[in-house]
Amino acid sequence: MFNTHPVKPKLKTSQMSLPFICFRLVTKGKYPHLVNRTVDKNIKTCLEVRLHHYQFEIVTDSPIGLPNNSFIREVVVPSTYSTTNGSLYKARALQFSLEDEVNILSDNDWIVRLDEETVLTESSVIGIANFIHDDIYSFGQGVIIYTKEEIVCWITTLADLVRIGTDYGRYRFCFKCLHRPILGTKGSFLVVKASVELNVTFDFGVDGSLTEDCFFALKAWMRGYTCGFIEGEMWEKSPFSPKDFILQRKRWIQGHLKTLFCKTIPMRYKFGICFIVTLPFCFQYLTWSLFRLFRYQYHKLHPFYLVSLAV
Repeated sequence: MFNTHPVKPKLKTSQMSLPFICFRLVTKGKYPHLVNRTVDKNIKTCLEVRLHHYQFEIVTDSPIGLPNNSFIREVVVPSTYSTTNGSLYKARALQFSLEDEVNILSDNDWIVRLDEETVLTESSVIGIANFIHDDIYSFGQGVIIYTKEEIVCWITTLADLVRIGTDYGRYRFCFKCLHRPILGTKGSFLVVKASVELNVTFDFGVDGSLTEDCFFALKAWMRGYTCGFIEGEMWEKSPFSPKDFILQRKRWIQGHLKTLFCKTIPMRYKFGICFIVTLPFCFQYLTWSLFRLFRYQYHKLHPFYLVSLAV
C-alpha cells in the first residue's frame, strides 16, 4: 500500500554534487507570455531549493524572445528540418534537440521534460535531485496535479482528477514496484538520463509521433532500461475548453492505437497499452451486462423482458 498524501521529500545530498540538469520544455511558440511566465516561476523555485548546475532549454517552432542568460537556452527548430524517419510534432522537436550540432549535454547529464504550462514545486525539484543522486534507474516519472494553479475551465479540471488517481495508482505501481513502463508514460515530469535519450532517440516515424512519450518508454524498455518513481509533484492546468479536452483525448487514443499496431515494438511490450485501449469498452460492456442481469432478477416474470434481452 502507498500513501496517497506523501510528505515532502528531504534532500539526500548536496546540491553542488549533482550533475547538470536540463529542464527541456517543448512548445509551438504560440503563447510566448505563458512560456516566459512559467520559466521565470520555475527558475525561482530552483533558486529556492538552491539548485546549481541546471538550465531551462526551450525548444520551439517559433522564436519566443526569451532573455539570454546562463539559466535559459532557446532552441528554434527550423521549418525545413525533418528527421530520417519522418517524425512529426513534438517528436520532431525533441529529435532536433538531440542532433550533434544542437545538443550540449554529456552522457552523464539528466533531462527533465516539461510542457509549456508545467510548474515546478520544491518537492518535485527535491524528488528529482534525489532520483538523480541515487542513479539506480535510467528514467523516472512523478505525479502531476491539476488543481493547484488558476482553474480556467471547471469541467475539464474535474475530468482531469481521474489522471491524478492514475498517477498515484497504476503509474506509481508500474514505476515503483515493477520498474517497467508497462502502461507507458506521460510527456511531462519525465526525468531521463541524457545517454538514454541519445540511444533511444525520438525518430520513431509517424506511428510514434502522436504519443511520443509512450513510444519512447516502450523503446527504452526494449533496450533493457528500467524506470523508477519520483517523489514530489508538479502542477499543470487542464485544457482551457471542452473542445481542447476532446481533441487532446482524441490524439491520445489515436496515438495509443498507432503504438499498439506498430510493427517496430514486439507485442510482449504492448500488453499494457492493449489494456489501456480496451478498458473503456470492457467497462462499458460489463456495466451494461450487470444492468441487464439486474433487470432480469427483478423482472424475469414480466412478459416484455425476454423481448428486451434481444435488443
